[in-house]
Amino acid sequence: MLLLALDTATPAVTAALHDGRSVVAESSRVDARRHGELLLPAVDEVLKEAGRTLADVTGIVVGVGPGPYTGLRVGLVTASTFASALGVPVHGLCTLDGLAYASGLTEPFVVATDARRKEVYWARYDDFRTRATEPSVDRPADIAEQTAGLPVVGAGALLYPEAFPDGRGPEHQSAAALAARAAEVLEEGGTFLDPLPLYLRRPDAQVPKNYKVVTPK
Repeated sequence: MLLLALDTATPAVTAALHDGRSVVAESSRVDARRHGELLLPAVDEVLKEAGRTLADVTGIVVGVGPGPYTGLRVGLVTASTFASALGVPVHGLCTLDGLAYASGLTEPFVVATDARRKEVYWARYDDFRTRATEPSVDRPADIAEQTAGLPVVGAGALLYPEAFPDGRGPEHQSAAALAARAAEVLEEGGTFLDPLPLYLRRPDAQVPKNYKVVTPK
């Protein structure tokens, strides 16, 4: 087994390789505006570090979000393209699950990432492997009562400490954690999400109001 994991649903552009026993290479860069530029070099980097080639990959793991429209699509399109070219399966995992897994917490907690517009993408977890709620997008103040007394992992906690006073790391997504979780799911015979984007809301970019369509006469 050689899993190639990718995630671009957050500002972290991250890739990793997992051989079924452990992570053998990983790369992460945090840059919210350069997902398209940084992802393929990251894949090249982990393959080179592990001394493997793309032809050795037996499965693709990809974070499906939630995340902003443009960044999220970069990872999903790349994962689907690799899977099609190599003839291997592509396994979708919730991006929040990767952060949860990396936390290693065995008590109830929350994962919250930056959703922009003064909102967070978030979900509650029973432990680092078990998500208790579906991902949602809300203003931090609106969910403060639901998350009160719980540790909160991720960039959202650090951005809004008044709503999430017990903020903890990791701050950014790690494809290494995503790959490790996927390897466990495969070993257990579990199921994955379809490699489709989990947006939770409409794209930030909108057609201007009163847009005038100009057609040739």
